[in-house]
Amino acid sequence: MEEVPHDCPGADSAQAGRGASCQGCPNQRLCASGAGATPDPAIEEIKEKMKTVKHKILVLSGKGGVGKSTFSAHLAHGLAEDENTQIALLDIDICGPSIPKIMGLEGEQYVEDNLGVMSVGFLLSSPDDAVIWRGPKKNGMIKQFLRDVDWGEVDYLIVDTPPGTSDEHLSVVQYLAAAHIDGAVIITTPQEVSLQDVRKEINFCRKVKLPIIGVVENMSGFICPKCKKESQIFPPTTGGAELMCQDLEVPLLGRVPLDPLIGKNCDKGQSFFIDTPDSPATLAYRSIIQRIQEFCNLHQSKEENLISS
Repeated sequence: MEEVPHDCPGADSAQAGRGASCQGCPNQRLCASGAGATPDPAIEEIKEKMKTVKHKILVLSGKGGVGKSTFSAHLAHGLAEDENTQIALLDIDICGPSIPKIMGLEGEQYVEDNLGVMSVGFLLSSPDDAVIWRGPKKNGMIKQFLRDVDWGEVDYLIVDTPPGTSDEHLSVVQYLAAAHIDGAVIITTPQEVSLQDVRKEINFCRKVKLPIIGVVENMSGFICPKCKKESQIFPPTTGGAELMCQDLEVPLLGRVPLDPLIGKNCDKGQSFFIDTPDSPATLAYRSIIQRIQEFCNLHQSKEENLISS
């Protein structure tokens, strides 16, 4: 889906607000005044605020229910196991903020000394409250999170996003673009109905020039804890994530098998890494986290080389 109609001259064009295609557009007067082409001053403010954040990672999924928030939380847990590494987890799923529950933080705003969390869920009077906002108000909240929160010295900022390629995604990419995003981790499940939306997400990343760290295939089989036999609960119909990644030339970071303790621990607000250190899911997570760290370190080295040259 295009960000604007194909016949829109664009806010930066000399014909902005004056062309035939502008007739009837609700933004016609704004574009004609030239205000639409004015850069948002918050972008520079956020760039300044983000100077203390080394790495910025977006967690995306074209489809809901694939375990994106669970992955974001456990990526944060895994990175925070190093006490010398400072982690921040930002939940910009404005309408469905599940991070406070998954992190065991309902009514709180922090986890431990080296892992901080921010979510609109902390601003609601009740977890059952519905957030009924249009795009501009969502965008304003994301701007506030990035600009006004005192993030401090952070090694990794992980941004958990809602499903899709819409307001929230465009806003966070726009606001963080000048601050250099390391890349996006895209979450999917094996079946084709999920992969269809992931292809859209990959296309979105390429259109907005957002680097893709790789794809994670979540719920990739179920290994029985007793007999150790693997069952395909969501069998792929066209080769799964591996074939899709090959076709689109995107790295497959790994597969995470389904483990019943993941859901139970998320409901309790706990990391399942501690309870099940030898679980196939834990081992898969640790391998994926290591690959993400390697990508970020390489990305940082490239930026430092560009600056020095």
